[in-house]
Amino acid sequence: MNGMWMQIATQTVEDVAKQVEESAGLVSKTVNRFVNWLVSKSGSVLIAILVIVIGMKLVNWILKLVKKSLEKSSIEHSVVGFLLSVVRVIGYVLVFLTAASVVGFEITSFVTILGTASLSIGLALQGALSNLAGGVLILMLKPFQVGDYIIENNKGNEGTVTSIDIFYTRLKTYDNKMIVIPNGVLADNSLVNLTAQEMRKVEIKILIAYQSDIQKVKEVVRGVLAQEGRIIESEPIDIFIDAFEDNGMRLGIRCMVQTQDYWSVTWNLKECIKVSFDEQGIVIPYNRLEVELLGEKGKKKGVKEDKIKKK
Repeated sequence: MNGMWMQIATQTVEDVAKQVEESAGLVSKTVNRFVNWLVSKSGSVLIAILVIVIGMKLVNWILKLVKKSLEKSSIEHSVVGFLLSVVRVIGYVLVFLTAASVVGFEITSFVTILGTASLSIGLALQGALSNLAGGVLILMLKPFQVGDYIIENNKGNEGTVTSIDIFYTRLKTYDNKMIVIPNGVLADNSLVNLTAQEMRKVEIKILIAYQSDIQKVKEVVRGVLAQEGRIIESEPIDIFIDAFEDNGMRLGIRCMVQTQDYWSVTWNLKECIKVSFDEQGIVIPYNRLEVELLGEKGKKKGVKEDKIKKK
């Protein structure tokens, strides 16, 4: 029994030794082939190494030039970093492909495989690449900046821009909610930037009764506007009849204020105008239904009383 186990152990050791010897021989042959190839290609390898060294220095020099030009154009730092990374990767790939061609590698098939892989990855990440391109366009063209209040016309989302990333833009709403919008949506749709300009026009429209004295109404409104110190007096102030409605005349009021004062001035003017109208007896009409009851004459004509009441 012991002899059988000894025979099995001896056979196992011999098999392992044989496999190790074969592996060592394979490694030795591979090393020898690589050394022979390196010796035969020594000149090309030295040239390839020289190409890599010079090429990397050239790429770094180009990166410095691109960085200086981008910084002078006042592009966002995140875009500058992204563009520099793209230039660096493209430059390094070109350098190593050039070195490989010098040594003798066929790079045509490699380029074909790389192009096919890029196409497949692009189709798989179509949405992400769209957001990436949109983010770059937004950060370069600057249709809005951090701190602007915008309204995007795709879903009607609005708020103050808190951050502009490569893939997403974040808005903070007036009720302190955070909205995350893909940059591809913002780049492909129109939007309204409410704070892009330093001044903004306040426009208020109020109905007044037809029997109101127009000149008196305008004087009251001018008095209210004169008491509001945040109105820019150097800009035109308009008070006019905008339209004639069924239940009254629509009065229009326009003036310019600083953008940050727009809402507070609008709310204050509306309240002050209502108070002043009440004090001066100026009527703000509202929709109402007038019912006329017919007397004996109506009954004589054969009109039933219940129908008269319904009218």
